[in-house]
Amino acid sequence: MYPPSTRDHDGTDDDRTRHPATEVDLTAEMTAYARRLGPDTGYLPPTEADREGVAAGVGLLLDGDLTAAGRRLSTLDLTLRTVVDRGSGRRFAEVADRTERAASPRGWGRVYVDLDHRARWSVQVPHPASDQYTEVLGARVLRGSPGGVLVVAGAHRQAGEDGSADVAHQPGSIFHAVCAELVRRGLPGIQVHGFARSSAPHHDVIASTSAARTAGPEALLLADALRERGFRVCRAWRGKCPLAGVTNAQGRTAADARVPFLHVEFAPPLRADGAPNDRATAAVTELTRTWAAAG
Repeated sequence: MYPPSTRDHDGTDDDRTRHPATEVDLTAEMTAYARRLGPDTGYLPPTEADREGVAAGVGLLLDGDLTAAGRRLSTLDLTLRTVVDRGSGRRFAEVADRTERAASPRGWGRVYVDLDHRARWSVQVPHPASDQYTEVLGARVLRGSPGGVLVVAGAHRQAGEDGSADVAHQPGSIFHAVCAELVRRGLPGIQVHGFARSSAPHHDVIASTSAARTAGPEALLLADALRERGFRVCRAWRGKCPLAGVTNAQGRTAADARVPFLHVEFAPPLRADGAPNDRATAAVTELTRTWAAAG
């Protein structure tokens, strides 16, 4: 294993020889991952110590100390490995829950961090499986620009008792702890959701700044990029939109820290494989490229 570079480059041949990685297709990986998640697969709410430990481990990873990160995460029964994505050729650190394939998985999710570039932005998937194909959309967005961090929840939103697995509304989750660590470091983020066509029949995308309620340049850029690709966009900062995510826990944390955060709902055709998905991913990539170029 090796630390993320402080410069933007693809690494050297010597790096790759000394630090071999497992080759994966991130979209296929996310598809297989989501297939295992269902309303009855179970979810174990973490303790405060669990949340703090995972956030600290991811923090060490972002600092480039993979050895220390691996040690810290392993005490919480999480694995850390290096993967190379076939779709982008980029190397990522993958944090995963060892209990994913167990009879009673905890459902604590996964994190992917670009190892070739300094972390500058995140894409978040709080409802894999239940918001169908959002996990694949998240992987495709991660591929689009350097410096990305992908955070994916580990359970179907209905898997826990009393909504405990609905991590978009649970500040006591591992998902939230990781996203809060990214906010603490000033990383802007986009959180991807999916809505049923009947929920907003006149729109393809619902774009919101969540708890911030005002549109920054990032929101305008994304909404315009989506519109230019033929999508009907409901802009929550301009008028009333359903599913605007104003109570989203990660959005509130970002708003309190004044870190850019976008809550974006996509209609089914934009999430499924095909031309609409390609266009939607390209629009989001316009945004993430500006974040990747900042700093």
